[in-house]
Amino acid sequence: MGYAEAAQLESDDYLPIADHGLIGDMRTAALVGTDGTIDWYCCPRFDSPSVFGAILDREHGGRFVLCPRNPSKTKQLYFPDTNVLITRFFTVDGVAEVEDFMPISAESTQTNTRRHRVIRRILCTRGTVPFGVKVAPRFDYGREEHDLSFQDGHAVFTSSSMTLALSTSIDLGRDGNDVTAEFTLSEGQSTAFVLDQLTDGMPPRGCEPGEADQQFRETVAYWRKWLSHSRYTGRWRETVHRSALALKLLTYQPTGAIVAAPTTSLPEQIGGERNWDYRYTWVRDAAFSVYALLRLGFTDEARAFMDWLGNRMRECRFGQEHGPLQVMYGIDGRTELPEETLDHLEGYRGSAPVRIGNGAAKQRQQDIYGELIDSVYLYNKYGEAIGTDLWEEVTDIVDWVCDHWDEADEGIWETRGGREHFTYSRLMSWVAIERTMRVARQRGLPSNFAVWSTQRDAIYRQILDRGWSPKQQAFVQHYDSDVLDASLLMMPLAKFIAPTDRRWLSTLDAIGNGLVSDSLVYRYDPNMSPDGLGGREGTISICTFWYVEALTRAGRVDEARLIFEKMLTYTNHLGLFSEEIGPTGEQLGNFPQAFTHLALISAAFNLNRALG
Repeated sequence: MGYAEAAQLESDDYLPIADHGLIGDMRTAALVGTDGTIDWYCCPRFDSPSVFGAILDREHGGRFVLCPRNPSKTKQLYFPDTNVLITRFFTVDGVAEVEDFMPISAESTQTNTRRHRVIRRILCTRGTVPFGVKVAPRFDYGREEHDLSFQDGHAVFTSSSMTLALSTSIDLGRDGNDVTAEFTLSEGQSTAFVLDQLTDGMPPRGCEPGEADQQFRETVAYWRKWLSHSRYTGRWRETVHRSALALKLLTYQPTGAIVAAPTTSLPEQIGGERNWDYRYTWVRDAAFSVYALLRLGFTDEARAFMDWLGNRMRECRFGQEHGPLQVMYGIDGRTELPEETLDHLEGYRGSAPVRIGNGAAKQRQQDIYGELIDSVYLYNKYGEAIGTDLWEEVTDIVDWVCDHWDEADEGIWETRGGREHFTYSRLMSWVAIERTMRVARQRGLPSNFAVWSTQRDAIYRQILDRGWSPKQQAFVQHYDSDVLDASLLMMPLAKFIAPTDRRWLSTLDAIGNGLVSDSLVYRYDPNMSPDGLGGREGTISICTFWYVEALTRAGRVDEARLIFEKMLTYTNHLGLFSEEIGPTGEQLGNFPQAFTHLALISAAFNLNRALG
């Protein structure tokens, strides 16, 4: 079958979001579909403009297609205990596989200047398999034109902002400014395609088969050595370890920051407008990240993230309307994340708008201070003792919280419908003060207990008074409402209320009856609590894992285990979760999402401990 006739190579269909694997080098990442196409890749960083973005626009986004020219069935897996992705193709005449990875080794992690490289190794394991290739970059989200030239057998793509070089031993053809190729492999034969970023006028450099093999071995060795530091030996070990490997992929190594997800604008509802850029680092993820990493034994990663948080705390500006800290930052710590729409892209399956940047960065979200200081408390308890400089910064922040906790904000869900007095924000303000007092007592550090304890107790009483709905017999989303909210599943997890307290058990039942659908949890009902956006969304995966943990702590362990096991049936074929689960079980939202995998680790750890 000729290249132009191969429907697989020029598919007009969007793959399901879940039909992707993730590769990366802790600077950036790429999504590889089960059809062998790289349809999302930003270079050289997570938050750089895309080079391949067909997942957001099949016609204008750009892609790197590599698959058989004959009809085939595919299977995808990770090389065991690594982030090296294998896509296997089964045709009538043979079997072949593509190994996708970004090279990384123990030595390469010590420098911030190593080149960005994607290697695609193709091996024929049985029979004969004819392949087709099309490399069609679209720089700057498809907004930049590029030129194609051939230099010593390399294809060089040059735009105003970036140069990429494609190296291979296969003869390359030209289709406009894109590259095409056809080749056939027989059993035992292999070849490779290597895509390099060229900087500072460097010439393209080939990648001999021996070099590709060596970098494959080094990359496998790196990931296996890293995972060997895990202390987790309980139930669901493989699932927990896959989550840990995904989190490591989402870590920006030069700073220790963890991106919420490597993608932007994958929709929460097909055809809807709830499409956001998640390629940044949320302060809210802090406590969950530190807790999960320390529980598994990854102290270096927890320390790196704490260093990143410490830098943000040192930059606090207390005169800002939204508070001394932002909700999120760039992976390098930058504060400006202007939100804009890319109207030339149609969005995943027509789900416009496509957004880059995130306007929620300047929202006021009071809860972030509780999560931040909780992470300091956890690191001080399970990691290393915090230093005097960090303690001074913590006390400055908690003093600010004491002065401002009783003010409205946009809340954890970053609503765009106006500020409210959110119960969760009050809860985490309580956590900020309470955890600071704990650390002070444990370490004998300078403190202002008289003020702190007065404000802590005032928050506690206010939540019990105004955050409780007699009608719902439950704690509710915000004061003077009857709206249920899954964020309040954190109340016993944050140790605000005993997990078997009468009020809490009533709240747990209300959430189970009002927000849970076949074990999956909605964060709230937007019809009852308008959030300034149209359309609906799926169930929120992190909320389901919070529900599992809340049930576990309430002693309903059998129920928690069943829901946890059910939730694992919604993972994709590689063990990865996006942000949400749709009405028919499909994954929705940015993919994969760090927050979900952090919550999975915490739920698994505590459920396993409860099971004995």
